[in-house]
Amino acid sequence: DGEVHINELKNGNAEMFWNPTSEVRRQRLKRHIVLFEEQTDFESERLWQHVTSAINKGDQHKATQEKSVLEEEQRNAARERRENGTEWKPLLFRHDTTTNEWRYKYEDLRPWDPLNDIAQFEKNGILQTMERHLSTRMSNHKTTCINNQITRHKRSAKDCRRRKTSDQPSNHSQNTESSCSTPESVQELSDDDGKYLGFESLCAQCGKEMNHLKEIHSAVLSLQRAQQDIHR
Repeated sequence: DGEVHINELKNGNAEMFWNPTSEVRRQRLKRHIVLFEEQTDFESERLWQHVTSAINKGDQHKATQEKSVLEEEQRNAARERRENGTEWKPLLFRHDTTTNEWRYKYEDLRPWDPLNDIAQFEKNGILQTMERHLSTRMSNHKTTCINNQITRHKRSAKDCRRRKTSDQPSNHSQNTESSCSTPESVQELSDDDGKYLGFESLCAQCGKEMNHLKEIHSAVLSLQRAQQDIHR
């Protein structure tokens, strides 16, 4: 966020390397970090806290010492695992045998969608994206619920016709089928047709996620209004 200068020690010349404008500062992404007291022992900010403190104080010697302490502890731990035959199983990374590289298990490489994506955050080491609209997973789940209800409805209609037909003489079978209260054609149903057919409402998971998305949308609108007020 500040100016960066290149100082040539041989001749004392100074050159401006980076000078961010106010526009650049405004475009900077907001950084969210886990509270220090909630971090685990192996998270970078906690693990390297003494090295960072020494660097901030300009004590290069102390920073080098603290760095050496950390690296030696890691070497000793790796040595003990080899001697004990203990396999190291990373929680958040996997080894790519093709490239011989370690890859983050939950990496999200899709392009950022400014119309749908609200924020990206990390929870328990897993990268997640908060979305504005109904996700594809939710849509598929909702479609599955509707299809299952339609299937049950058609099966019920078929059983009704079979039961009525078996109970009545053959010359009345046509009238009996038409008297069954369940409509036969359901191929053209929309999501709202469930009320007409007497379907139960969306499953609990659908309803819960829909309500959650509505709450998020309301919160976003409130934030947008607040931002507009601030700009004015």
